[in-house]
Amino acid sequence: MSVTPAPRSGSTDLVLVVLRVTLGVLFLSVWASNLHKGLYSPGDYSALVNFYVSEGDAPGVWKDVMRFAADHAAVFSKLQLVTELVFGVALVLGVVTRLVGLSAGLFLSTLWLSEIGVPNEWIWSLVFPALAALSVSLLSAGRAYGLDAILLDRPAFDRLPRWALG
Repeated sequence: MSVTPAPRSGSTDLVLVVLRVTLGVLFLSVWASNLHKGLYSPGDYSALVNFYVSEGDAPGVWKDVMRFAADHAAVFSKLQLVTELVFGVALVLGVVTRLVGLSAGLFLSTLWLSEIGVPNEWIWSLVFPALAALSVSLLSAGRAYGLDAILLDRPAFDRLPRWALG
């Protein structure tokens, strides 16, 4: 049994594409800024994470996760570098949008959790981007002027999981 999505208006598609592309540009600008600041180097990455651990009010179990990331900064700094770049490019292009939107929403939620109580960090700064990412995922924003719309119509891509595209 196949479920056909309800038709959307052009205005809805425009809102979704603006939301998706803006979120992608946010990831790309953060990626470029962090790259310029050297925050993807193991030493600077570890120092930043340890600062969040010592100064923030994240739950204890989450601080343990953050300490683990800081102790293995050679891996996690590069993982974050690649993750932020991939999220940004995929969202701008509108490819595998459901999967990327969901992953980005979870990623931003973990960053928000890490920043709770950190001096000079505004508690709401990551809540709305996380909600935007989840909305992009749930509303299949890649079908609005994105590569997902093209891929869904190509027989060669029939084997791709439909839940990831959109």
